[in-house]
Amino acid sequence: MQELQARTRQFIAEQVIPLENDPLQGAHRPEEALRAELVARARKAGLLTPHASTELGGLGLNHAEKAIVFEEAGYSPLGPVALNIHAPDEGNIHLLEAVATPAQKARWLQPMVEGRTRSCFAMTEPSPGAGSDPSMLQTTAVRDGDSYVINGRKWFITGAEGASFAIIMARLDDRATMFLADMNQPGIVLERMMDSLDACFTGGHGVLRFDNLRVSATDILGEPGQGFRYAQVRLAPARLTHCMRWLGQARRAHDLALDYARKREAFGKPLGQHQGVGFMLADNAMDLHGARLAIWHTAWVLDQGGKGNVESSMCKVMVSEAVWRVVDRCVQVLGGQGVTGESLVMRIFKDVRAFRIYDGPSEVHRHSLAGKLLAGKA
Repeated sequence: MQELQARTRQFIAEQVIPLENDPLQGAHRPEEALRAELVARARKAGLLTPHASTELGGLGLNHAEKAIVFEEAGYSPLGPVALNIHAPDEGNIHLLEAVATPAQKARWLQPMVEGRTRSCFAMTEPSPGAGSDPSMLQTTAVRDGDSYVINGRKWFITGAEGASFAIIMARLDDRATMFLADMNQPGIVLERMMDSLDACFTGGHGVLRFDNLRVSATDILGEPGQGFRYAQVRLAPARLTHCMRWLGQARRAHDLALDYARKREAFGKPLGQHQGVGFMLADNAMDLHGARLAIWHTAWVLDQGGKGNVESSMCKVMVSEAVWRVVDRCVQVLGGQGVTGESLVMRIFKDVRAFRIYDGPSEVHRHSLAGKLLAGKA
């Protein structure tokens, strides 16, 4: 793992960071051509899709091993794209490996593991539909012969533009069910792209509409009515891998601020020697250390066979808030550079703000944890 860590770190430094200012890095997402170039480089380096099983062509990493590689990849906003470990594909790969049939794996999973296709996960809906409360699911699926007809609207669907297929959460006989559907068929409409704060997800965030979308009965993912259970199969590890990747971005911001504090002089000495700045750097180091420990503990629980729902929920809140504090301090240390494109820190700042909302806002996780504590279940 130390060798793999060093190899990943070198790959990010030499093959990915030089492309961070490529013209194909748009204001809201890296374009498909840039993704293709990054994936090709990772494939050549033997680092593509490392979390997938060896049978599918990955490295078969467990959660603790992913913590090492994913943090290194996250050191660049483009690193997860290059290694094919970005959201939502990383979580979808995990879900499909666990639940999909052999035919579904051959059709949808294998090309995604090989970096030839992307996916999206269509669960979140505009009000009054499902958001933090998935039980408010409005999208419906109705049986019609050997297929199902799906109607509904989804929004903030990461990776929607350019995705080859979608995992759709719909209500079937009043029970949540997951369906697999190619995106290029009648009945799926990408209404618009959303003007989001972040810029690190290929395909951005889109609004989808399903108009009498017909899906074969063979394309149900798993068992009918088990959608919420499968969502937990996906979400517990996906929350954790979010933490891993964004820890890498926070470390990058800290390194940039630290370098600046060493070189920039003010009032007769380097900026970092002023206590106000030095204390911020020290607090950064402690937040990064604490976040890494939380990730490793949660990874250990999952690797020991635990469900890890409580641990991943706590970890997601702890790490997302620690990462936010780190990057916010880095902006302060950099001063004017921190709020302009002169430094990557501004871009990281914009990316990580959304982390406290993705995969459940901090407040929802706290509410859930409080309920479990009061019931003696945590």
